[in-house]
Amino acid sequence: MSLLLDTSVGALVGAAVGDALGGATETALPEQIRARFGGWVEGIVPPYHADWATARPLAPYHKGDGHITDDTLMTHALVRAYAAKRDHLDAFDVAELLVPDLIERVVHIPDLERDGVTFHRLAAAERWLVTRLHHAHADPREAGVGNIVNCGAAMYMAPVGIVNAGDPAGAHAEAIELTGAHQHSYGREAAAVFAAAVAAAATPGAGVEDVVAAALDLARDGTRAAVDAVVKEARGHDDWRAAIPALRAAVAPFDTVGEDYRNPGLGARRPSRLHAIEELPVAIGMLVVAGGEFRPAVLGAVNYGRDADSTATMAGAIAGALGGADAVPADWSSAVATASKTDLVAPAAELARVATEIFERDQARFARRAERFAELSR
Repeated sequence: MSLLLDTSVGALVGAAVGDALGGATETALPEQIRARFGGWVEGIVPPYHADWATARPLAPYHKGDGHITDDTLMTHALVRAYAAKRDHLDAFDVAELLVPDLIERVVHIPDLERDGVTFHRLAAAERWLVTRLHHAHADPREAGVGNIVNCGAAMYMAPVGIVNAGDPAGAHAEAIELTGAHQHSYGREAAAVFAAAVAAAATPGAGVEDVVAAALDLARDGTRAAVDAVVKEARGHDDWRAAIPALRAAVAPFDTVGEDYRNPGLGARRPSRLHAIEELPVAIGMLVVAGGEFRPAVLGAVNYGRDADSTATMAGAIAGALGGADAVPADWSSAVATASKTDLVAPAAELARVATEIFERDQARFARRAERFAELSR
């Protein structure tokens, strides 16, 4: 297995495993999670609501039991967009490749326990893509403006990091460009910083500090301040259990949702240069607490609760890119693949092939530019 393939498998399978484990604890607070499961969650567990089909009628999803959620469905859809174009993506490709995939391609939707189009599983902030680009024919570069500001674009940006492996700035720029079709404000910024973090983790020999340095170098405004605050707090911890309340306190000044996660206030998820989503800073913070190790980074995100599936998706992708395929516990990845009836490795393998082709295109483009610039410099 090439290092690129190993890294891609680590990142995408790691993201899916984090997603599946975090789905069971999503929207709950840490104390509620411990009460429901009789202690800390240490692996795959049943749904938080035993009556999951009726407990939340607006969102009757079978999260838990190893089922991936919309985070992974969107990640795999983005991989297919890359596979179709076999080059870098932009906002127009979101409209022309990603959106048709979401509304036309039949896939298995594990937490709905049936086959269907991915659109049927998306939340409102992700259905915005279809509303704005397919129905309203908005300019793709601006279609994200007006959406609620959340982690919806960030949660599926790991493939951008693999395509730009070793080039965090390139990953940041590409994610900023393509997520203009989906998000704005700090939701768009977080998507770009997450892609950059994966690209940094995918650099041969990289460690946690390289990921942190790339995130802080490229992040702007409230996103940078939030990552900085959480990382500083995380450096004082080596146990994810003790770190949970400390990281929440560190990110709270930048989070608009508030402490009662299920009942956000009027200012929640509105655009701002002072605020940030909490999922990305906490994911990076848990990575620091865990020293880059996959299991504790993901378990910290899972037991943190709130938007646990997305936080654990991000932690899992970065830790998986750092450690490769072997970093992801095989018992977890096998159980998630089986429960979700989804091949978790095939999309990662295809992405590695596409990333190689894109790099070859980049080399040819730069060679042409170098030749022209040399002529200009004579």
